[in-house]
Amino acid sequence: MSRPADFPPDVPRPDDEIPVVSSTDPAREPAALSERERAILKDIIQTHVDTGRPVSSRTLSKHAQHGLSAASIRNIMADLEEAGYLMQPHTSAGRVPTTDAYRVYVRALMRHAPLGADEASYIEHQLFDAAIADVDQLMTIATHLLSEMSSQVGVVLTPAVGDAVLRRIEFVRLGAQRILCVLVSATGFVDHIVIDVDEPIDDAELVRIANYVNDRFNGLPLRTIRDRLMALMSEERTRIDHQLARTIRLARRAVAHDAEPGVLVEGTTTLIGQPELADVVRIRRMLDTFADQARLVGMLNRCLDQEGVRVLIGDDSEVTSEFGLSLVAVPYGVGERQLGSLGIIGPSRMEYARVIALVHHLGRALSAALTIGSRQS
Repeated sequence: MSRPADFPPDVPRPDDEIPVVSSTDPAREPAALSERERAILKDIIQTHVDTGRPVSSRTLSKHAQHGLSAASIRNIMADLEEAGYLMQPHTSAGRVPTTDAYRVYVRALMRHAPLGADEASYIEHQLFDAAIADVDQLMTIATHLLSEMSSQVGVVLTPAVGDAVLRRIEFVRLGAQRILCVLVSATGFVDHIVIDVDEPIDDAELVRIANYVNDRFNGLPLRTIRDRLMALMSEERTRIDHQLARTIRLARRAVAHDAEPGVLVEGTTTLIGQPELADVVRIRRMLDTFADQARLVGMLNRCLDQEGVRVLIGDDSEVTSEFGLSLVAVPYGVGERQLGSLGIIGPSRMEYARVIALVHHLGRALSAALTIGSRQS
């Protein structure tokens, strides 16, 4: 499958270097590890990710690359446990990585794996086709791709309405005193607001009001437009005519809607059955958390303050801490303007190299698709 000829060149190639932002603050930097300790810790993490079970020294001694006896490996594992990188869930069990171990793995031990060319092309074609049609559909497809291709939870933070830049506004009469306002942003996002008015307004008047707003405020954020209309109403209160006053009032109500960012979520059921969520009570609490838009918005907003892929593990955020999960996320936008972030939430023992590559590519591809949509709509 080949890349569309007119797909923007800033979509990453599969072998692009991926910038990863560590979530660990300097006060929590780990103690230095020897090369042997790093090799054993890396092997434990990769084995645990593959199996989901505690890892024993006997299991590692069978891995030829170490060239160590089970007793030697056991001593190294004891040192790693003392340093806070391993824990023993049961007395007779092997060890499992701690959240600090996963942080070290992401920052220093993991080998970044490029996204496969076929997967990259699949993402681009899915998003490129949607970019031509409908931005809301594009966001839904991005969420689905994140979940489908990772078998985990895909999340997309959509922009706040007030941050949108106006491309055009339209008014449609629904009844004698009910008006549908259609706001189209510069990136193609569409929002609908129903407004009840005190007196009937005919279709010709609605067209005139829409032209007034579009001519004067095209290209400005809705919050700026709202503030300017409020100031205009105040300054002109004593000397504007009835028609202009009605225009300003309707326009102001149309852009007064200031909804917070929303979150699209897909794939929460993929976490059911994971060892991290082994009982019904925890599953119910997890599902309630994923239904809590405010908590998800707060977490995803943290991924907007820096470029690159952001990794939140365990107690790096309230959501991931409660359920032993991790978030891998990246901002997306058009040009220099960030619109939101997207990511994958899954168990802390996720395949970080693959998930990071997938999120990075999908974020860049979504940004390029939004750019296409903004030029063609």
